[in-house]
Amino acid sequence: MLNQIKEPISNHLNDFEPFFRKNMGSDIKLLDLITNYIVRRKGKQLRPMLVFLSAGACGQINQSTYVAAGMIELLHTATLVHDDVVDEAYERRGFFSINALWRSKVAVLVGDFILSRGLLVAIENGQVEMLRVISSAVKEMSEGELLQIERSRKMNIDEETYYDIIGKKTASLIASCCANGAISANATKDMVDRIYQFGKYLGMAFQIRDDLFDYQPSGLIGKPTGNDIKEHKLTLPLIYALSQSDTHERRRIIRLINSGKKANIAEIVDFAKDKGGIDYASKKMFEFRDNAKQTLEIFPDSEYKKSLLLLADYMVSREK
Repeated sequence: MLNQIKEPISNHLNDFEPFFRKNMGSDIKLLDLITNYIVRRKGKQLRPMLVFLSAGACGQINQSTYVAAGMIELLHTATLVHDDVVDEAYERRGFFSINALWRSKVAVLVGDFILSRGLLVAIENGQVEMLRVISSAVKEMSEGELLQIERSRKMNIDEETYYDIIGKKTASLIASCCANGAISANATKDMVDRIYQFGKYLGMAFQIRDDLFDYQPSGLIGKPTGNDIKEHKLTLPLIYALSQSDTHERRRIIRLINSGKKANIAEIVDFAKDKGGIDYASKKMFEFRDNAKQTLEIFPDSEYKKSLLLLADYMVSREK
């Protein structure tokens, strides 16, 4: 499905790669080595895709669209490098993380460099409004992470707080991709606001899908990963399941989560399933997907709009 989604912008994505590489370059050999390692291990290019498709849906793709995509990809890459340090993660997309290969101090400095390059790309091209949009997203992402840490310690995340967390942590960046794509195409304020809302709904559905992976069999042993459970993170399936429990059962499950024992993961996953947590989270994910698609109804039909609608379906059906 991804190849079909990319079809209207495949040439732009191909041209974007050297543009991105150029903006990651440095005269410092160590830095150049690390940034090349990062570029060679790029993911699905979801964020540049969103920028280019949003620009096409709202007007014409132009040089400013490349600036928007480059700026967002740089800032997003910086946050991933920093996240791996914070989480003490030694893998990223099946490869060693920067902090695993070059230690945390180097990883933090590399993240800072990439962050500064993202800011400079915007300033050098006079894109103040784009910089405002992405800076707001980075602020929200930091707030979302801290809110999750604060509430996870007390195990008092309810459904409303969960939506607030994922809205800040994940959806704000996806929404800023869409908004900056529209801004690059000189879209009207109404179109920018609407495509931003499309991205917000899309990001919510995307994160719920991510959270559901925790409860599904994976790998050779066919058992749920339980990564969020191991990290004491309450996500929607478990939040809903706990809300359907009496005080005694709720306390018992929270004790199991706090114990941090791998042996308890299967029981916690079964509890979420039995209490309807998986079905409820799936239902909410599809609701956000449908809301995203509905916001595009006023946009004129085009190959770019069609791809955005397909992307909304992909976000909730992807297997990784």
